[in-house]
Amino acid sequence: MAARLLFTNAGNAPSNNLARSLRTGDGPVFIVGCNDDQFALKKSDADRHYLVPPANHPEWAETLQWIAETECLDLIIPTVDSDVDDLSRARNRLGEYLFLPRASVVDICRDKYRLIERLRSNGIDAPASYPVKDMRHITGIFRQLGGKRPLWCRVRSGAGALGALPVRTPEQARGWIRYWKEMRGIPVTSFVLSEYLPGRDFGCQSLWKDGELVLIKTYERLSYLGMGSQPSQVSSVAALAKTVVEPKIVDTCVRAIRLLDAKASGVFSVDLKENTRGIPCITEINAGRFSSATNIFDLVGKHNMAKTFVRLARDLPVDIEDSYDAAPDWYMLRDLDGAPRIFHASDFSDNIMNAWQGATSRRGRLKATKRGKNLWQTSKYSNV
Repeated sequence: MAARLLFTNAGNAPSNNLARSLRTGDGPVFIVGCNDDQFALKKSDADRHYLVPPANHPEWAETLQWIAETECLDLIIPTVDSDVDDLSRARNRLGEYLFLPRASVVDICRDKYRLIERLRSNGIDAPASYPVKDMRHITGIFRQLGGKRPLWCRVRSGAGALGALPVRTPEQARGWIRYWKEMRGIPVTSFVLSEYLPGRDFGCQSLWKDGELVLIKTYERLSYLGMGSQPSQVSSVAALAKTVVEPKIVDTCVRAIRLLDAKASGVFSVDLKENTRGIPCITEINAGRFSSATNIFDLVGKHNMAKTFVRLARDLPVDIEDSYDAAPDWYMLRDLDGAPRIFHASDFSDNIMNAWQGATSRRGRLKATKRGKNLWQTSKYSNV
């Protein structure tokens, strides 16, 4: 029987990518999409669509329950962080349709500073960080982090590197925070300053059921969408990424999730970046939702992570011997107006001709011909 699923915020890139993953391979799936934005629904790849009230509306949870009952749904899947929070708060009404981490885990992961402090106090690598209490406090934070420059300034909640910027001086940090306060209404106390992590950038996604690690995969971000318009030139959304085999990343992520909940269930998407010593440090954990780059985890390797998630949520058996499904050297390319493209490194040059090399060879041939002609002319005139 086909799995019947409801996607919140249908029509956004994460929901369409998740639909693409679930429709790959064996096993039918019927996807219902809902959104409070009718225009967004026109972009959705779901099979059926519902316009719903905003999540802060008192009848939002009741509306989703009505959809679930009407469509005989098995599962409601959030596609953005705010949906995870809203569904977590609606467990009393919607709990039978959810496969989420505990509410306490969702709460701590949403506050990046609280999460990092929890990890560091338990010996798990994460960047040294300090909350901004007021503007005068910023100079003291620079002193506490020593002579390291730049520092990383960001909002302690939200996705997509919200309010993130490398800053070299307290004046730069104050100016950046003041701008967000005045233009976006984000309080000064919502910011955190951390040590800057200059190394490789990793993503790790894992599935858990009752404290058991079922499946885990890793990739590396090589470039980012919107780099030219991002002051930080960094984003959590990769334009180019590749799968990697990194047991250290797996070990760090597994330790972190088990620390947060010994009976962890659901999906966890972890971001990590290497420090100056090459040690991968956890910068955030998105508990309860798939990464927007989930296709690289679902369409590569032995096991489709999205499909495995649905089976776990429905209490169906899964046959996975090795939880670390590592399939190296697969690349994913993403852009704003197209579906992600996934290919292996061995296919990198397929159907591509190097025009620059051809032009160089042509210039070389022309030069050789010209040199030959000059030599012929020289010998000819010398014989006269």
